[in-house]
Amino acid sequence: MKKRDDLDFNEFEKILKEKLAHIESNIEQLRSELDSVGSDDGINDMEDLASLQSLSSKDNTLLNQQENELKETLHALGKIKNGTFGICEKSAKPIPEERLRVNPIARTKV
Repeated sequence: MKKRDDLDFNEFEKILKEKLAHIESNIEQLRSELDSVGSDDGINDMEDLASLQSLSSKDNTLLNQQENELKETLHALGKIKNGTFGICEKSAKPIPEERLRVNPIARTKV
C-alpha cells in the first residue's frame, strides 16, 4: 500500500485524539451510570424498576456503540502511525479527503 502525501497526518491525528478523549469520557460516564443503576437495591415500585431497566438497556446499547467507535478510532490512529491512513482497505485507493473530514475513521472510499 502506498502512503498518502496529500494529507496532513498531524491534523487528522489531532482530530482523532480529541475524538478519542471524548469517547473515553462518554464510556466512563456510561459505566458510572450503569454501576449506579445496579446498586439501587431500595427500589420497591415496579414502574421505577421498569424505568431503570429501560435506561440500563439504553445505556448498554450506547456503551457498546461507544466501545466500537473507540476501537475504530484507535484503528485509525494506528493507520496514521503506519502510514496507511486515508487508503481504502478494500481497493487500496485513496479515500477522498472530504470523506475523511466528515468521518476520519472511514476505512473505505464509499
